[in-house]
Amino acid sequence: AAVAMFTGKANCPYYAKAELLADYLQTNLPNFRVYKITQHPDKWEQWLHGICETNGWEHSQSPIIWRELLDRGGKGQLLGGLNDFLEYAQKYYGITSMMLSEEMLDIAEENLQEHLEIVKEDEEIKSLIKPMQIWITSASAPICYHLIPLLANGEVFGMTTEISIHLLDTDQFKEILRSIVMEAEDMAFPLLRSISEHTKIDQAFIDADIIIVLDDVLLNLEVQSLENYIREVSEICQVYAPLIEKNARSEVKVISSGKTFANLKATMLRTYGPSIRPENIIAIATSWESAAKAMLARKLNMNTAGVKDVIVWGNITGSNCIDLSHAKLYGYDCAIRGPANFQRLLLNMIYDSEWIHSEFLSAQSTLSSRVSRCTGMLPAHAVATVLRYWYHGSPSEEIVSVGILSEGQFCVPEGIIFSMPVRFQNGNWEVMTELEINETTQKVLGRLSHELVQEKLVALKEINEMHPYEAE
Repeated sequence: AAVAMFTGKANCPYYAKAELLADYLQTNLPNFRVYKITQHPDKWEQWLHGICETNGWEHSQSPIIWRELLDRGGKGQLLGGLNDFLEYAQKYYGITSMMLSEEMLDIAEENLQEHLEIVKEDEEIKSLIKPMQIWITSASAPICYHLIPLLANGEVFGMTTEISIHLLDTDQFKEILRSIVMEAEDMAFPLLRSISEHTKIDQAFIDADIIIVLDDVLLNLEVQSLENYIREVSEICQVYAPLIEKNARSEVKVISSGKTFANLKATMLRTYGPSIRPENIIAIATSWESAAKAMLARKLNMNTAGVKDVIVWGNITGSNCIDLSHAKLYGYDCAIRGPANFQRLLLNMIYDSEWIHSEFLSAQSTLSSRVSRCTGMLPAHAVATVLRYWYHGSPSEEIVSVGILSEGQFCVPEGIIFSMPVRFQNGNWEVMTELEINETTQKVLGRLSHELVQEKLVALKEINEMHPYEAE
């Protein structure tokens, strides 16, 4: 038994003529079998060189045709190109091709279009079965330990999406990473295709679909100045950003989390990684939202899940503003009852306005302390929640606070990562610019904006002073 192997460029008219004759022979001869491999024109030369090198052949044109002797083993027998095949068909079977040049060109064009459609279908199928690549930096941090089960249980990306998790940290944390990997493997999550540790920075972010940046600094202003900490954060981003541009996928989503400088990390990754899509770099503010909602729920003696639309403005892990002017209550036990979607304005339900101004709005340090002391469960849940919204959409009428690159919304200066209200839908987010803010809040936003602009300027100044030639 023998099989004739045909390979050629999808847009090659000679390949079109050869395969049509081959189809005719296969239809009319009982023992003649054909196997065709169509190559994209851009990949033809490389493929041809490889097959010839493997088999010790010399051939330079499209198509290339050979016989595979299935019952004898060994390498195939090279027949040659179109003319060689025409001669072969005439000599052995007394059959020749009468196809005209114009027909050859038309079929070649059809072959190319069909090949492109098949390639597209193959890519779509592969995208369904190829795992999503998730990289986590500073992965020895406690938040990572809590985050892995949330990512791997299917609730974030869906029950049909497999994931591969890559944990990145320095050599000194290698044993911690290894223990996390072993424990995650022991849990046998059906959707976790693989989990691995990485300590070589040059291999970071290869094929990354999602990058979660957890790097933090141990902030102690009695030990060194704020400027030095800002420089430290900026240097980390200066290493990460070019690697993300080089190794990650073009649509990579980058999430900045952690207890310190969440906005600055996102801003500097954008600064040093200009080819990263700006809308794909965000900072997580959900931990602050959750802590504020919990504080309000305790005051109202209700379930925290019923408090919605608390907005976090500004510098998430620095000076921010908790805005209650749009906050709503669902399922609040009061004189007026309604269905599950019945809502009340929070400010109308808290009659102790003195508490709002004296305790809650001045409780920045209390909230900051609460968020900073979190061992990882709350910030991990915050990251997972925002990722779920990003991929599957947030509840249609709910507000989500996210640090995004400002384009001048709410009069916030452009070019800084600023936390503001957004909604997620169709794999993207949009700023809820339709929300009205009062004059007092607008003044606060101006102050917060100024602080973030100064923070960015300090970061750029520190780096430029250290690397003046690179800055130029």
